[in-house]
Amino acid sequence: MVEELVAAGVTLVSAGAVYAMAAARVVKQYERGVVFRLGKLRSEVRGPGFTMIVPGIDKLRKVNMQIVTMPVPAQEGITRDNVTVRVDAVVYFKVTAPAEAVVRVEDYRFAVSQMAQTSLRSIIGKSELDDLLSNREKLNQGLELMIDSPAVEWGVTIDRVEIKDVSLPETMKRSMARQAEADRERRARVINADAELQASKKLAEAAKEMSEQPAALQLRLLQTVVAVAAEKNSTLVLPFPVELLRFLERAQSGGAAVPPPVAQPVQEQLTAPQPRLDPDPEGSNSRQD
Repeated sequence: MVEELVAAGVTLVSAGAVYAMAAARVVKQYERGVVFRLGKLRSEVRGPGFTMIVPGIDKLRKVNMQIVTMPVPAQEGITRDNVTVRVDAVVYFKVTAPAEAVVRVEDYRFAVSQMAQTSLRSIIGKSELDDLLSNREKLNQGLELMIDSPAVEWGVTIDRVEIKDVSLPETMKRSMARQAEADRERRARVINADAELQASKKLAEAAKEMSEQPAALQLRLLQTVVAVAAEKNSTLVLPFPVELLRFLERAQSGGAAVPPPVAQPVQEQLTAPQPRLDPDPEGSNSRQD
């Protein structure tokens, strides 16, 4: 009798252990558990930690609550200004309502991926090429709204959408390169013209100051000579002397300027006076001084 009781107790303990092992579940910190009892959704969502279900009657489905990074395959489309481009993006989303994500959609990951691809093609058709290249922040916000609107009903929230790359045809790349080069050349010419204008104004002011001080022109000439003479491989030839410049300056100022005298040799020949013979009426010669 005792042996039968011991055997029955061992059997019960074994059955209880098997039942506990079959009913025990562990939900991780980043997961939530959704329980279906006889196919019907239980309103209680199991939190992280140890939990128990009824084996054979309950079914526990775990839902990941982490942010999911999903790349969107490159989509080819034609922009509003008739340019063929290929655009790829990345979507960041997470599940906020585990029961809705399990019940309302068969596979929320696949659904979000397809919605992202469709929205990306729609954004390409509504945008121009310049917007895709330079105004991506606005396009990202519009793409996020387009994906998030249906995803809310699935218990999914779109955290962020980013356009990764925009691929252009080679002909379009060369055209854009030529356009950028022409624009930079135009700006360079404008800058050079502005610099010439400012330099001409400064030179006019400098010429005005030099006209008031005639010696400034000579000093400027000497500075130019010093600057040219600094290079050993240069030969400086002055076409006119500095003294001529001084003479011209004095002549323009109205001064009584006389060019420097040129020294010439002067030879004086002293000759003795010769007597002049005048015939006198008598036919004889007379000497007169």
